[in-house]
Amino acid sequence: MKSFLLLGALLAGGLSFSHFSTATHPMTTETTAAPTTVYDFTVKSIDGKDVKLSQFKGKKLLIVNVASECGYTPQYKELEELHKKHGDRVTVLGFPANNFGGQEPGTNEQIATFCEKNFGVTFPMFAKVSVKGADTAPLYQFLADKSRNGAVSDAPTWNFCKYLVDEQGRVVAFYPSKVKPMSDELVAAILK
Repeated sequence: MKSFLLLGALLAGGLSFSHFSTATHPMTTETTAAPTTVYDFTVKSIDGKDVKLSQFKGKKLLIVNVASECGYTPQYKELEELHKKHGDRVTVLGFPANNFGGQEPGTNEQIATFCEKNFGVTFPMFAKVSVKGADTAPLYQFLADKSRNGAVSDAPTWNFCKYLVDEQGRVVAFYPSKVKPMSDELVAAILK
């Protein structure tokens, strides 16, 4: 009896059952499919512009987490050499990161100046990102997760780790820091 009185009181007070409707809110969240290739990502260039990685379709990509104050920093020279010598087959993409030993403390502007002045870098450089930890950039979450990228489960363990991506945007290999950009192993994989 009490529940009928409560219901009657609610209806008498102007409350209708439509207030309990399961209709969706007019401001819905757009759902997008999970990325399946590197081409599904848009990243920021070192000068802050949006760059769709799909613009690199048809070439292999070598994605590298770089740093200015690392023992491996001289690899910038070989990355540039690779870019110039085999740029018709591969595009080098540099992603500065400060995750290892605080070896990339600079701003994006400082990093760009350092790379150009010291190594003549002309390959695309991107805004500083995190490549490990709770704030890992979405691209790097994808690169290090085999369940998402289908091939590789390696996350960067230091600066200058490299991911090779094929012409269809699929991750095909991971190379640790010690593998030099112009090594026979890496160049053979690019030219294959």
